[in-house]
Amino acid sequence: MVVDPEHATVNGRTRSIRPQWSHRELADELRTRIRSGVLRPGQRMPTQAKLADEFGMERGAVRQALRILQSERLLTNMSKGSPATVAPDLGLALTGPGAPPQPTMVGLGPRISEAFAQPHVEIEALCLTAVSLQLAVGEPLRQIHAGRLKPATVDVRVLLPSSDIDLAFPARVDAPADSRLQRRWLAQRNAQGQVLKHNLLALRATHGIDVHITFRALPFTPPVKLYLLNGSEALFAYYTLTQREAEIGHEQVEMYDAEGTQSMLFAFEQGAGLRDTTFVEQSQLWFNALWETISSELTLTPTS
Repeated sequence: MVVDPEHATVNGRTRSIRPQWSHRELADELRTRIRSGVLRPGQRMPTQAKLADEFGMERGAVRQALRILQSERLLTNMSKGSPATVAPDLGLALTGPGAPPQPTMVGLGPRISEAFAQPHVEIEALCLTAVSLQLAVGEPLRQIHAGRLKPATVDVRVLLPSSDIDLAFPARVDAPADSRLQRRWLAQRNAQGQVLKHNLLALRATHGIDVHITFRALPFTPPVKLYLLNGSEALFAYYTLTQREAEIGHEQVEMYDAEGTQSMLFAFEQGAGLRDTTFVEQSQLWFNALWETISSELTLTPTS
């Protein structure tokens, strides 16, 4: 049998000889094999060495591709010693760059974990409170403590509303004199920020990771939230307000709830097309401009 020099067969699949694949292209190809059933639920993946040989790639790029699929819950049991496994329940998996928006607490966690798989982690957030970010870093922190991840540096910058302004929400606009909701929000903002800061800075002592986390205050109530991950991904969501009652001091108080953990998160990746790339770049420019111009020093002091 004469093999066309333009093609070669590896593991029963025919591939074209082409310039080296990017890690995103490899992730797309492996995702297609999983979705089409070529790679079945519970099946061991080919080794990184075999994938590197098949696609003409460096092993580092192969690992990046596999981590993307792990963050999408398509792969499990990733470790240095053995190949990953296709997830046994693909119904729980995300669907890659073209995935529909997910609630913040569904979509943010896997992407934060993927960001922590890099040697140098950069996370920037603009939000009403740090609760979603604080919860999302829980899994990568567990992976670090288990010895599965060890970034060299972690840099986190967070923009939050100032405590010196009247918030547009959660207090009702027609009841600005009632400061109880603002005091409760301030206590929550400070507590969540302090927990996030403490948990990240603890990595210095426990694992020797160079960690920096800084908070700055905005002079307005943000109607949207934004997360920037390693300069390559932007996650964007709207705060959609609902009117409800909250109990404060045994009294029912009308409020506007932002329900930030349930806000639908839209993902944009640099390199996933001109539209996505431009959104990531402009989001980074916008965040930096706010940080360097109208934001001010923020101290997360306890409230009485």
